[in-house]
Amino acid sequence: MSRNTRAVVLTAMFVLMLSSLAFAQEQVSAVGLKFFITTVFVAGFGIAIAAFGGSLGQGWSIQKSVEGIARNPEASGKITVTMLIGVAMIESLVIYTLVIELILLYAYPMAKPLAKFVGLEVG
Repeated sequence: MSRNTRAVVLTAMFVLMLSSLAFAQEQVSAVGLKFFITTVFVAGFGIAIAAFGGSLGQGWSIQKSVEGIARNPEASGKITVTMLIGVAMIESLVIYTLVIELILLYAYPMAKPLAKFVGLEVG
């Protein structure tokens, strides 16, 4: 037997041994799947709203600061610093929303009680 043939045979045996474990697994209930799909949809919708609002706020603040600099070029330093601080705070709100969405999707502390409530088997 060549080396490649041995590797293929051993891999096939390994896969066949583990396939029984995959088929023995219970199916996920439809309620739990609906709950997960709803969570993913709401998380995506929330981050979309945050990104839309943040980009509008940043655009308006930049527009007004450029208008202020055009009217009074001597104050451009103060206006630019204030605008950058404001844009950073607006962006931080979008980042906070992203963190909350990631917590909802991956590390939600109430996931086990809610899974029990909707009828999922919790390990």
